[in-house]
Amino acid sequence: MARIRVHNMLVTLDGYATGEDQSLSAAFGHAHKQFMHWFGAIGLWRGIQADGPMTVDEAIVNQWGQGIGAEIMGRNKFKPSSGPWDPDDEWRGWWGEDPPFHTPCFVLTHYPHPPLQMEGGTTFHFLDASPAEAAEVAMRAADGLDVRIGGGPTTVREFLAADLIDHLHVVVVPIVIGRGVALWDGLEGVQDRFDVETVSTPSGVAHVTFTRKPRS
Repeated sequence: MARIRVHNMLVTLDGYATGEDQSLSAAFGHAHKQFMHWFGAIGLWRGIQADGPMTVDEAIVNQWGQGIGAEIMGRNKFKPSSGPWDPDDEWRGWWGEDPPFHTPCFVLTHYPHPPLQMEGGTTFHFLDASPAEAAEVAMRAADGLDVRIGGGPTTVREFLAADLIDHLHVVVVPIVIGRGVALWDGLEGVQDRFDVETVSTPSGVAHVTFTRKPRS
C-alpha cells in the first residue's frame, strides 16, 4: 500500500524547523547559514546525487527519493510569499530549471496559479485543498508509489495533526536558534501513534524515525 512520507526534516534542539524572517535570499530565515551547514554536514545534496561511498548520514538521507511518485509542499517551500500571486512574477522555485523531484509536485496555496512544467519530469501544480484532499490528489498522481510531504514545518504539522503521515524522518541538529517555526506545536502525544527509532551518527546529529503503528 502506498504511504505518505516525510524525509530529512531538520529540527533544532529547541524544536524549530526553520528560523524567522524567511526571504528569497534566506530560505531558513535568520538561521539560514546554520541550517545550510547541517544540510551539507549530513550530505543531503550528495545523497540526492551521490558520488562514491556514503557515510551513515548520507545513506539515511538518500532514502528521500526512493519509491516516490509525487510530492506535496507548502507555499513557503516554493516561495516565501503570501496573498495573490503576481501574474508577472517569473519565480520558478529555488531549484533551477531541473528540480530534484522528477515527479508531480503539489504546492498548497489559497490562490490560483498556472502549473509550471520544468525539466526532468517535475511539474508544479498549485492546489487549494485540505491535507486530506491534497493527499488524495497526490496519491492518484503517484500511481501506486509513495507521496512525500516536502515541508515546510507548518505543512508537515498539519498532515501530522490530520493523522495522514505513515513515515516521518526527523534530523535533530545540535543547534539552538531561539525563534522560528516549530514542528511540534499542538501535537502533544503524537509519538503514541508511531514506533520510534533513533540513530546517532559521528556528525553529531540524531536521525529519529517515526513509523505509523497499524490503525485500529
